[in-house]
Amino acid sequence: MEQQEQQSVAGAGGVHGEDGYSYIALAIQQFCISLAYYLDCFCTLYIVVIIVNYFINPPSNSGEVGLAITQAMGMTGMVQWGMRQSAELENTMTAVERVVEYDEIEPECEYQSQPNKKPPTTWPEEGQIIADDLSLRYFPDPQSKYVLKSLNFEIKPKEKVGIVGRTGAGKSSLITTLFRISYNDGTITIDSRNTSEIGLRHLRSNISIIPQEPVLFFGTMRYNLDPFEEYSDAKLWDTLEEVKLKPIISDLPSGLQSKISEGGTNYSVAQRQLVCLARAILRENRILVMDEATANVDPQTDSLIQATIRSKFRECTVLTIAHRLHTIMDLDKVLVMDAGQLVEFGSPYELLTECETKIFHGMVSETGQFTFESLLKVAEKVSRRTVT
Repeated sequence: MEQQEQQSVAGAGGVHGEDGYSYIALAIQQFCISLAYYLDCFCTLYIVVIIVNYFINPPSNSGEVGLAITQAMGMTGMVQWGMRQSAELENTMTAVERVVEYDEIEPECEYQSQPNKKPPTTWPEEGQIIADDLSLRYFPDPQSKYVLKSLNFEIKPKEKVGIVGRTGAGKSSLITTLFRISYNDGTITIDSRNTSEIGLRHLRSNISIIPQEPVLFFGTMRYNLDPFEEYSDAKLWDTLEEVKLKPIISDLPSGLQSKISEGGTNYSVAQRQLVCLARAILRENRILVMDEATANVDPQTDSLIQATIRSKFRECTVLTIAHRLHTIMDLDKVLVMDAGQLVEFGSPYELLTECETKIFHGMVSETGQFTFESLLKVAEKVSRRTVT
């Protein structure tokens, strides 16, 4: 059964992948060729019928024969031109359908904050995050299924918190609630301000994120680091040096003005991730979110990112969705998700030694006895340091 499901998923992925699109394009091309052939056959048959008709019923004026045959032969080109125009019109109407579809999408909340609720320019100053009965839906229908269910927690200023859970537990969904990308019930308070009362511009611009899939835009390196031209070149070079990209960029003929292709394909995944880290450093926000940012990079880049986070974001609140458990064992707390619910929340050492549900304990145990003992020692060391 599982094999059949995998084959079904693979087949669906093929249809919607590059090979699938190539197959569809080839099928359309073959259809057009076949249609042109049959239209030619139809027009030829039409001409033959006209000629046979004149043999059976000879006209009084021979010029009528020539005129009729000439016009019939011209009909072949006219029919094919008409079919091409019809197909082009249909393709154009597809674009119109998409525009109409986008026009019917429910708009997001207000982009700008109301004057009486606009946060100060220094907000957030501390980085405290409080969730009160927080639930999340991905659809506006009140009857739709909740992905997150009644979460309650407090993340203190400057705390470093890891978010873990099985696939589909709701880790990334929890992050979307911070940015108000989905439909939230309950409240999220950042530094005593309800995020639902803050405009999306002020909210999202004050929370930095390093995603799992790094995003670069077509343009220059400078544009990707500082799209609004808020910082000097010297500041950008200093930031690139902090993420160890300065030697690579300075060796390019155009430096900061060097071109980046669509999606940053002319850079490696690790380099693109470091560019995203540089953006976060430039913003100097008090809250940083890392959505499995080191899942697709090599161990060396992973170590560089972790070291940079510890040094540059020491005074910030950092939320880390963990892919590798060893990256969160030295954090202040771990938030464990399961089926959209918060099931454990505490320091790594507490969850490994004192928690009754033992969900996090089980996840660490699956790495093997030797790794478990190593991670437990790290957690214990951090716990003693915190107490001291």
